Amino acid sequence: MKTITTPSRPRRTRATWWKTATGLLLTGVMLFPVYWMLNVSFTRNQDMRKGHPDLFPAHGTLRGYRAVLEQQLPYLGTSLVIGLGTVVLTVALAAPAGYALAKLRPRGGSVLSFLFLVAQMIPGIVMAMGFYAVYLSLGLLQSVPGLIVADSTLAVPFAVLVLTAFMSGIPEELLQAAKADGAGPLRTFRSIVLPMSRNAVVTVSLFAFLWSWSDFVFASTLAGGSTHEPITLGIYHYIGNNNQEWNAIMATAVVASLPTTVILVLAQRYVAAGVTAGAMKD
Repeated sequence: MKTITTPSRPRRTRATWWKTATGLLLTGVMLFPVYWMLNVSFTRNQDMRKGHPDLFPAHGTLRGYRAVLEQQLPYLGTSLVIGLGTVVLTVALAAPAGYALAKLRPRGGSVLSFLFLVAQMIPGIVMAMGFYAVYLSLGLLQSVPGLIVADSTLAVPFAVLVLTAFMSGIPEELLQAAKADGAGPLRTFRSIVLPMSRNAVVTVSLFAFLWSWSDFVFASTLAGGSTHEPITLGIYHYIGNNNQEWNAIMATAVVASLPTTVILVLAQRYVAAGVTAGAMKD
């Protein structure tokens, strides 16, 4: 009589459990500061005076969040204006540049792409000093438009490289068909290339917003002391003025993190497609 033997689990499957466990452990370690920030934001001041908060806020309070709503909303509004302005300016400059480098192929395009790559290696503090000298003569110091332009200089080189890689993968047949129908380069860009590059546009928009939202170097150098300061300076001033109010400080950090967290969750599908699709050409 034949004996039926069940196939054993692949050795590869059995050997990967420790990789999963290691990944979960490392993820927990990296996310623990986020949890600790949330924990402290709900912890009462008298509980903080014990030396360290409890692992879980048994006597939670919303006092820190009330302080945020009373004192930090102007900073959040300024950061939102700067972030959206940076996104608009970045896309307006980078999308036509990416289209030109990918499809129109002007002379010196490879050199220009290399310069965009080099521009990302310049330290932010060096650029801030240059902007300070220029803005001082133009009267743009301590202004929101000045910060938008400065933050865009960080995002535009990256955006051009991403959009160029993505647009290079658009089939030439579509562009030739549009040309045969009488569409010029501008109409082809507006009607065909830009809609097909939605994932890449969302990707560069997200990164532009994140860079401007989290910027501190340009903000402290070019906008410090103005009546319209971003949230990074708001948190900085708040720490200096309320060094004992840790629940309010952490609540400010939590509220400042919410817009970027929501945007990342909503746009992650487009970001994944925008980053990877440029490497896949037909």
